[in-house]
Formats: sequence, structure tokens, C-alpha cells
Amino acid sequence: MTIKTVVVCATQVPFVHGGAELHVRCLVENLRRRGYRAECASVPFKWYPKDELLTQIAAWRMIDLSEANGERIDLAVGTKFPSYFARHPNKITWLFHQYRAIYELCGTPYSEFSHAEADVKLRDRLIELDTNALRESRSLFTNAQNTADRLQRFNGLHAQALYHPPPLAGKLKSRPSGNYFLSVGRLEANKRVELIVRAMAHVDKRWRLIVVGEGPRRQELETIAAKIRVADRVVFAGGVDEAALVDFYAQAAAVVFPPFDEDYGYVTLEAFLSRKPVVTTTDAGGPLEFVTDGVSGVIASPDPESLGAAMSKAVENTPTAKSMGDAGYERVRGITWDGAIDRLIEAAQ
Repeated sequence: MTIKTVVVCATQVPFVHGGAELHVRCLVENLRRRGYRAECASVPFKWYPKDELLTQIAAWRMIDLSEANGERIDLAVGTKFPSYFARHPNKITWLFHQYRAIYELCGTPYSEFSHAEADVKLRDRLIELDTNALRESRSLFTNAQNTADRLQRFNGLHAQALYHPPPLAGKLKSRPSGNYFLSVGRLEANKRVELIVRAMAHVDKRWRLIVVGEGPRRQELETIAAKIRVADRVVFAGGVDEAALVDFYAQAAAVVFPPFDEDYGYVTLEAFLSRKPVVTTTDAGGPLEFVTDGVSGVIASPDPESLGAAMSKAVENTPTAKSMGDAGYERVRGITWDGAIDRLIEAAQ
């Protein structure tokens, strides 16, 4: 089967733009660059109250993407929950992530689902629907091995990890390091920026922290920084434009990225493409697929004192920090959009 037209299915929370949204945009752009007629089909997503998740599934299930305007669509690509419920005879899924609150996050502070009877019943139903929908895919890919492992553990489904470059690939550069650590990402609980802020109390006072990103926890994080007396060394830069972010990466001494069980994490790859070492944690998930302790970064236990010690270790010797950044660059420089698209199209033919 010759693939000419491709629709990429995307779930979109209005006014929220993160890694998954960038992934979809870059996928569509690169499919077009390769000569495919590609479009994004998006449906607004709402996850509350909890029963709304079933409504979201039903909305996607009613969508038939086999043709548009009387023309056949050759391929549909599902991405994150619940976009892979759309109907198409030639559907593959490149799973960014499922609705993690019903999976490994259930019963943790990062999920609205507990182990109460009503939650368990709804959760079981959602996982069953998920499994059946994903089985419809001709091929299953995930954005990282961590995502594939989760899919196998909870749904009994095998998927291949298929990495893709971050949106800033090709624009990132390296410059001599400044006197700051860099944190990049939305200020949400599971990104654990609080852990980095608290770790600043355990590093030498000559070091600063620049936090790039916006989110609901910004005010709380600023309060914490003031309370533990590191506010004078922590800069909350907010959302910055692309050029500014490239410069922040270029001059950072190290990038600190300790999320909880991240699926993939653009930050790791962006840091490495800027030839900067990455400091992460033992439970970070996706970053651990790229960071090798003492080789391309430093891996710490997820507590402020351990993370602070790891941050200090990463920057205490400039030649060693440079060597780790170079090793990180070599680890990820071969990840390309052409390679990812070739595998997707081959699996659909």
C-alpha cells in the first residue's frame, strides 16, 4: 500500500501546550517536508469530573477518519489518550502517553484516582477500553522505552520505542558555562521543580538556578525559595522565547531534570544537544534511558540533599562537566525525524 495522505490524531487541552503538542506539530511538519499530505485532527480534552473520561473516549470513537472530502486517508496515527480510539482501517499508534492517572500514578499525589471502590471500577473499565482500542493498531510504537514498559505491564501489549528529536534540535549550541543550573518545564507537581529549589540549599552559594517555564505551582515555588533562603539565587524566568531558551541551555553549567517517572522528556535531549551534563534522579523514568551516571550526567536519589550533592558533583570540575556534556551529545545526535518517519511509514505499508 502506498501512503500519500496521513492524519495525525491529537488530544488538546485548550490553552495548554507542552511536549505532546510539540510532538504532534513537529510530526506533521516533517511528514509534509517528506512529501506526504499530512493534517492534524484534534479534539479538545477534559478529564474532570472523572466520568468525563468515558465521554472523551466516546467522542473519539465516533470519528471515522477513513476519508475526508470524498478522498481516502491512507493512514491515521494515534498519539496520546484517547486519540487512538478514532476509527480507521489502517491505524498505527505512536503512544506519547496514556491517561497516567489511571495507571502507575493511581493512589499517588499526582492522580485524582484512589483505590476507593468507585475509582477502581471506573479505572478497570478505562484500562479495558484502552487495551481493546490499542489492539486495533496495525503497529504500536511509543515515544520511549519507559512508555513501552508501562504498556506491557498494565495492558499486556508490546510496543517498540521510537525516539524523535526535540523541537529545538538543529538550533541548540554550546558556549562556555556560566554559574547557573538550568531547569526547564511546566511548573507542575510531577516535574518536581520544588525538589530542585530545595536542593539549592545544599549547593555552594556561588551557584544560581534559572527556572524556565510557567504553571500552577509558580507562586508556591517562589514561597518555598524564600522560606529556605535561596530566593536570591533562584530566578523564575517564566515562559521565554526560543532564542532565549537556546541561550539559557548554551551557557548553563548543567541541566537539572528530576521529574517523576517521565515518559520521554525533551529536556534531556535538549541539554545533551547543547553539550551539557544532566542531573536527574533514580525514579525519573525516561531520562534514565539516556543519562549514564558519571558518564553523561549524575543520577541522585529523589531528595533535596542527594540532588544537591549530585548537582555539585556535576559542575565541580569543568573538564569533567564538558566531557559528560560531550558524551551526552554523542548519545542523542543520531536521533532524527527522517529515521522516525521511515519506521512509521514502513509499519503502515
